[in-house]
Amino acid sequence: MNPTTSQTPQAPTAESDHGERPADSLDEAATEAEGERAVREGSGPGADADSDPDRDSGPGSGPDDGLDDDPDHDLEDDDSHRAPSGLVAASAAVVAAGLGVVGLTGAWTGRVVAERETLLGQMKTASGGSVAQQISEIYGDAWHSTALVNGLFALLALLVGVFALVRPAFGAPGDPQPGWVRAFATAGIALGVLGVLISVGMYFDLIVALPAASAAAG
Repeated sequence: MNPTTSQTPQAPTAESDHGERPADSLDEAATEAEGERAVREGSGPGADADSDPDRDSGPGSGPDDGLDDDPDHDLEDDDSHRAPSGLVAASAAVVAAGLGVVGLTGAWTGRVVAERETLLGQMKTASGGSVAQQISEIYGDAWHSTALVNGLFALLALLVGVFALVRPAFGAPGDPQPGWVRAFATAGIALGVLGVLISVGMYFDLIVALPAASAAAG
């Protein structure tokens, strides 16, 4: 048995494989060079992804898209809307209490009106008049004018106090009022009601009547 006749020639195959590999490498290098050139020129498939700004700026494209709704910013907006409503209610409650006190004790406007009516009564009765007429013109009209002015202040205190209590129902129902605001508003309403009742009684001579002419003469 001859050993030289049983072996197959392997060198040509190796040489043929070695000859085909450089050609494949050249083809792959050429393909990659064309792809890079197309990307640089903006005509390749990768150019659309790189040159399309809408894809990067669309919804859900960035990590910060879900952070736009800041809860702290929403709370600040809610506080900015609630602050004017609470300030108005608090101011109205304090004003109502003050007006109620003025309605009970009287104001300088009431004294001015009373003095004016007194002066007018003296002018009317300067040329003469009965005792009843002098009482009515000089004293009665001034008394009624003071009661009217005080009653207007008391009525205003009542209305402002009611507004301060019902203001949250029209502004922010979920935001309760502070206790001191409700206390001032309630005090204004109570003083207003009391002032209106007293003023009505004084104006119509229900609490204290005018002096009678017979008692003045005697």
